[in-house]
Amino acid sequence: MPKMTFIERDGTRREVEAALGLSVLEIAHRHGVDIEGACEGSLACSTCHVIVDAAWFPKLAEPTEDEEDMLDLAFDLQETSRLGCQLIMTEALDGLVVKLPAGSRNAG
Repeated sequence: MPKMTFIERDGTRREVEAALGLSVLEIAHRHGVDIEGACEGSLACSTCHVIVDAAWFPKLAEPTEDEEDMLDLAFDLQETSRLGCQLIMTEALDGLVVKLPAGSRNAG
């Protein structure tokens, strides 16, 4: 099974199994990673904001306009910020590394 790594807010790295077809948000919830996901992945908030490791960012599909609009509301926005609900695990993303931002903001 593919794996991915979450870098938690305190800097702890947690490698977890990442089932194909699940979103980063769903993978986080399955493993007790502290990502809120207030809208349950319906692209109506920015609480599943993650910062993708720079080496992985070019391997991701381009964000939709709707995702970019929600990212504009995210706390601690970075160049490699994405919404976890929009990143779907594939074989090509085996080893993906994402960092949790310093906090989140629910403007939805």
